[in-house]
Amino acid sequence: MFTSRWCDFERLADITAKQISAKSRFVHGTSHWKRVERNGLRLSLRTGADVMVVRLFAWFHDSRRQNESVDPGHGRRGAHYAATLRKQVFDLEEQAFEKLVFACTWHTDRILSADPTIGTCWDADRLDLGRVGITPSSAFMSTALGKEITQAGAFLGFI
Repeated sequence: MFTSRWCDFERLADITAKQISAKSRFVHGTSHWKRVERNGLRLSLRTGADVMVVRLFAWFHDSRRQNESVDPGHGRRGAHYAATLRKQVFDLEEQAFEKLVFACTWHTDRILSADPTIGTCWDADRLDLGRVGITPSSAFMSTALGKEITQAGAFLGFI
C-alpha cells in the first residue's frame, strides 16, 4: 500500500500555537518548539534521522502540557494530539508515525534511545534545557553528535 508523507507545517504551527494552554506557553511553547525543530534539523545532518519525524516531534512533544512544572502524561497527550491531526495536517507511513508517537510519549521518562530518529528527537529537546537554567549533559544524549556538543560545552552556540 502506498502512503505519501506530507505536512503543511505552516498550518501545523498555527493550529498547535492556538491550542496551547496559557499556563505552559512561556517555557514550553512555540519558541521552544522552534528551537527543538532547528536543533533536530541540525542534528539530523549527521545522525541520519527521519527529518519529518524530527520536525513533527518538535511541534507535538510539549503541545499538550497543562503547566510549566511537573506534568506527567504530557508527552502521551501530545502523541494523541498528533494522531488526531494525522491525515488532516500531515501524514506518515505507519512505522514513522509509531516512532513519532514513541518519541513524544517517552521524551521525559526515558533516558536514551539507540534509534537515530528517536535519539535525535530527544537530544534536540534536551539541547534546549538552557532556557530553564539547566546545562545539558552528555550522559543524557542519545546521539554521538549530541554527546559531542555537550562535552564541548558548545550547546549555547548550537541552539
